[in-house]
Amino acid sequence: MLHHHTIQMICHATHGDPFSVLGPHPAGAGQTSIRSFLPHATRVSVLNDQNDSLGQLKERSGGFFEGKVEAAPTDVYRLQVQWANGQSSLLEDPYRFPLVLGDMDVWLLGEGTHLRPFEVLGAHPGTMLGVTGTRFAVWAPNASRVSVVGDFNFWDGRRHPMRLRRECGVWELFLPGVLAGSLYKFEIRTRDGEVLPARSDPYALQAELRPATASVVGLLPAKLAPSTQRQAANALDAPVSIYEVHLGSWRRVAEDSNRWLNWDELADTLIPYALDMGFTHLELMPVSEHPFDGSWGYQPIGLYAPTSRFGDASGFGRLVQRCHTAGIGLILDWVPAHFPSDAHGLANFDGTHLYEYADPREGFHQDWNTLIYNLGRTEVSNFLVGNALYWLERFGVDGLRVDAVASMLYRDYSRKAGEWVPNEFGGRENLEAIAFLKRVNEVVGVECPPTITLAEESTAYPAVSRPTYAGGLGFHYKWNMGWMHDTLAYMARDPIYRQHHQGEMTFSLVYAFNENFVLPISHDEVVHGKGSLLTKMPGDRWQQLANVRAFLGYMFGHPGKKLLFMGCEFAQEREWNHDQSLDWHLLDHPAHAGVQRLVRDLNTLYRATPALYQQDFVPAGFEWIDHSDAAHSVLSFARHGVNAGRFTVVVCNFTPQVWPGYRLGVPQPGHYREVLNTDSAHYGGSNVGTPLGTADTDAVPCHGKPYSIVLTLPPLATVFFEWTV
Repeated sequence: MLHHHTIQMICHATHGDPFSVLGPHPAGAGQTSIRSFLPHATRVSVLNDQNDSLGQLKERSGGFFEGKVEAAPTDVYRLQVQWANGQSSLLEDPYRFPLVLGDMDVWLLGEGTHLRPFEVLGAHPGTMLGVTGTRFAVWAPNASRVSVVGDFNFWDGRRHPMRLRRECGVWELFLPGVLAGSLYKFEIRTRDGEVLPARSDPYALQAELRPATASVVGLLPAKLAPSTQRQAANALDAPVSIYEVHLGSWRRVAEDSNRWLNWDELADTLIPYALDMGFTHLELMPVSEHPFDGSWGYQPIGLYAPTSRFGDASGFGRLVQRCHTAGIGLILDWVPAHFPSDAHGLANFDGTHLYEYADPREGFHQDWNTLIYNLGRTEVSNFLVGNALYWLERFGVDGLRVDAVASMLYRDYSRKAGEWVPNEFGGRENLEAIAFLKRVNEVVGVECPPTITLAEESTAYPAVSRPTYAGGLGFHYKWNMGWMHDTLAYMARDPIYRQHHQGEMTFSLVYAFNENFVLPISHDEVVHGKGSLLTKMPGDRWQQLANVRAFLGYMFGHPGKKLLFMGCEFAQEREWNHDQSLDWHLLDHPAHAGVQRLVRDLNTLYRATPALYQQDFVPAGFEWIDHSDAAHSVLSFARHGVNAGRFTVVVCNFTPQVWPGYRLGVPQPGHYREVLNTDSAHYGGSNVGTPLGTADTDAVPCHGKPYSIVLTLPPLATVFFEWTV
């Protein structure tokens, strides 16, 4: 017979080793003692696998039942329970089932090197000993007790306390009868005996829709085979034009309470739109579950759960596959830099600073009021590395755009003197984060070679997009934030002053080939009082639209892959608002429809012209014709493909004045045909251009070239010319 104190510890959920008390235990003389905690039960009988009675358990105290039966501890049995409300149930006893985690998993988790911890941690429906249920496992090494609570046990932390695997600090339990779709959390008692607010599962594959915060038992998606076609589409020498989208505000259903589109509705509308517009990739702002709409997904709590705002996880999987069927890649914003401090999340997870740095000088982001992952802890690093693999392998996502890399690289990021802790060598670099970024890129490169990683990195940190074996961080691409800020600053100036700031448009070519750059016009540039891309531009409405068109043309001619935030492709007037749909009604106006046609044609030209993408990251792909004509605010350059003689000439006029008779040196003698003019009437322009849209070379030296052509440069416009012999 158990001591009364032990029984009370079970009844009050303070016992740290429930399997040593509950379930079957040898009682000698061929008997087994069976103990079960079943609050509100009035009678508990033990049945064998043939439903024959083996005996009855006696209530010792407040729902704790104990008794001896003629059976071995390994025999199958069930509990027939009569409840105080008169109902009865036939239950499997969770405490008769063996260990959930295998020895190898325990060893790898304990070492912190399990590449795919999501396969064993979290909640996984399946069978054990022929019984259907769900395996639960959670890392909480400093807890004194962890229980699974859910809609299957009245959210009562006394009913299903878990077993601790001390080798790895993981608590585990198999719960018979719990199926996919069940709601659950983990109730944790700290070392000091405090019961914390119930935690969502860090590895949950689904979650409730906010403001509810429970995790949902989900099915692990099957691992997808790598695709050679997608690998080619993601390559450095491929055309990459990315449409950045916030799914909650791209479109809404106004006639249905302004609701979001679900995953399938997004697949039905967004994918055809992106395909029609000629984009090669979609980039989705974070889709991991997050409690606050206003964070746009950048404060995630359920890193492994596609947000329930748009449906279940399988719907997201269908969206990805339909992208690929249409020939469009899908990139996800991924946030390993920080996480929010909501009570149901990772903060102070087991009563200690498990996932975050303990010192707020290391572990708290002042800019975002969020916590910083302790990347020096292998289990935390592995949580994130595994998450990267999860999205890439289990959903077939093409790539991850890593958010806020600069904030990870530097310990003094956005901090004053005395507000940060130097690294072990006294420097400002976050050595743990650097090691983590290298590791995640190496793992992705080995395990998911068709996929890519992109860094949002705003400093001059060297070799971000160079291999780790060459001293780099290992990213495939880096956002060119300098280009974005310089060019938008230039375009915001009245054209009369642009001649004094020509360097803002040319400086990017000084460093253009130091990294594999993406040219981003992202969501961050059209919110928080910055104005839309259209309203950044000076002049009357005609000039604003012309400036947008000229800028977009320059962007598509400039070396680097392209990224455009939703709405910019039709010159959205107002700032982006995450609670509202884009202003699609603007397409009823010819000027806005013209900008949309321009972006469609720019994408078409870009994808059809190898010179515009094959050599984005080497000097051989770019040649200045003239960057010094500040007096006319004109830039001219040539883009070269890998095949000799395949080039495209780009000329930009950033004044509202027409420049007739403009002589331009060219790389080769022959015939030059205008293939796109952003001032075309088709796009809402004034339809000025070189007569007949063609020019033949003269043997007149110009711009250091032996041959030249004479052009009429349209106002506030970018013009592309194709060369033929």
